[in-house]
Amino acid sequence: MYIGIDCGTQGTKAIIVDYAQKKVIGVGYAAHDLIEQSNGRREQHPNWWLDAFNQALSIALKQAQTLPHFSPRLVKGIGISGQQHGLVLLDEDDQPLYNAKLWCDTETADENAALIERLGGEEKAFHQLGIMCQTGYTASKLCWFRKHYPALFGRIRKIMLPHDYLNYWLTGNFCTEFGDASGTGYFDIVKRQWNPTVFAQIAPELNMEEVLPTLLSAETQLGVIKPDIAAQFGFNEDVVVSTGGGDNMMGAIGTGNIREGIVTMSLGTSGTLYAYTHKPLQDLPPMIANFCSSNNGWLPLICVMNMTSSNKQVINLLNINVEEFNHLAQQAPIGSEGVTILPFFNGERVPPLPNEKARILGLDSSNFTQANLCRAMMESATFTLRYGLDLFRQAGLATSQIRVIGGGAKSVLWRQIIADVMNTEVVCLLEDEAAALGGAIQAMWANGEGELDMLCEAFVHLDPDSRCSPHQKNVESYEMIYQRYLAYLHSLR
Repeated sequence: MYIGIDCGTQGTKAIIVDYAQKKVIGVGYAAHDLIEQSNGRREQHPNWWLDAFNQALSIALKQAQTLPHFSPRLVKGIGISGQQHGLVLLDEDDQPLYNAKLWCDTETADENAALIERLGGEEKAFHQLGIMCQTGYTASKLCWFRKHYPALFGRIRKIMLPHDYLNYWLTGNFCTEFGDASGTGYFDIVKRQWNPTVFAQIAPELNMEEVLPTLLSAETQLGVIKPDIAAQFGFNEDVVVSTGGGDNMMGAIGTGNIREGIVTMSLGTSGTLYAYTHKPLQDLPPMIANFCSSNNGWLPLICVMNMTSSNKQVINLLNINVEEFNHLAQQAPIGSEGVTILPFFNGERVPPLPNEKARILGLDSSNFTQANLCRAMMESATFTLRYGLDLFRQAGLATSQIRVIGGGAKSVLWRQIIADVMNTEVVCLLEDEAAALGGAIQAMWANGEGELDMLCEAFVHLDPDSRCSPHQKNVESYEMIYQRYLAYLHSLR
C-alpha cells in the first residue's frame, strides 16, 4: 500500500493506492483557509497544511479500512506533492516565522522587478539560472520579507517550499528535489544546483549552505516517517518517504507525462501546461518556465494565474453553482456573440501582466446575457492557455495529445472547447487526483517496486469516454475568435 498527498491551494487531498490491485482504495480531502488582500497578497499558515494532512489522511484510511484486506501496517511509502513556489521560513526552534506566501501572491511584483535589475536585466538573469524569475516565484517573496520584516529575517534558519515543509515534519530531514527547487528563482536548472551568486543578491546576510535544503535526485528515499507520526496512523516505523515534488511535477508523473509528445493541462485555481523533455531546451522565451521534472528530466511549463478561479467570479456574481454555470455556457454560441473577457482577476504571469485587471469587452444591449458571460469566461480562460501552447509549439515541443486534469476537466463542454481552440485531441484520466497519484507512484519508485515507466503504465489509465477530438468547423471559427482575443490583449501594452 502506498499513500499520495497533494497539498494544494484550496485543500489537501490524500489517496491510498493498493499496489497489488493497481487501484485507489481510499480518498480524503480537507480544505485550507486563504489569506487574501486586494494588493495581491495570498498567504496560508504552514500549520494549516499539517492539520489538513491529518484530516485528509484520516478520512482516506477510514475508507480503506472498510476493505477486509487493508491494514495501516501494510503501508510501505508516502509521496508528497505540494503547491509550488510558496515561501516557508523556520526559526531556530523550527517554527514558522511568518505565513507562507503562495505561488499566486503578486504583492512582490516590485521586488521581482528590482531583483531582475540587480541581476543585470532579463537576459543576464535568464543566463544565470536557465529560467526567468517571475512574480510568484520564491525569490521575490524572500526579497519582500527581507524588506518588510528585517528583524525576523535575521532569525531565518531554514528556507523551504510547501512540500519540503511536509517532508520535514514527516521525517526530520531537511531536503528537497530538483523539480520543486527549480521554481525558486535561485536554482540553476541546467547544473541542477543552488546558485550562490543569485542567492547572495537576494539574502546576503544568510549562509546559503545552512538555510537551503540538501538537493536529492527524484528516485531517492528522503527518509522514513517519524515514530510518533507512524503511531498516530497505525503505520510501521519503516514507512519510506520519497522526495516528493511540486504539484505540476507530481501531476506529470500521475498523468504518465514522462516521455516526449504528451502535454498535461491542469484546469485548477490556476491553469498549467507542461511537457517532458530529456534535456533542457535552449533559447526558450522567458514565459516558458524550463523547470526540472521530478523524474530526473526537464518539464517546460506555462502557468496562467486565472483559471477556475475566474469562472468562480462569474459563478459568485450570478449566484449560481458550477452545474448551472456549465448549463448556461452550453446555451451560448461559439464566440459568445462577441463578448470577450480578459480574465486577469489576480494579475497574470503569461503574458507577464502582474498588475493588470480583468476586463469584459464587446458588450452591447443584445449580447449582454448570462449565457454569453459564462461561455465567454470559459472561452477566454482557454485562450490564455492557447497563448501558452503556441509558445510551446514555437519552441518545437510536440503536442500530439493533451491530458487534462483538475476540476475544470469534468466539464464536457470545456473539454470540447479546448480541443477546438487547440486543434488537438483532449483526454482525461480515470484517476483525476493526478498529483496525489504521482506522489504515490514516486514512493513506489523510491521503494524499489519497479522502474518509473513500468509503474506509470500500470497505474495511469486514460478515460476513453472522455476523449474529445477537434471539429474542423469549430477550429476555423475559434481561430478567428482567438485573433479577436489577441487584439484586445495586445491593446493593453
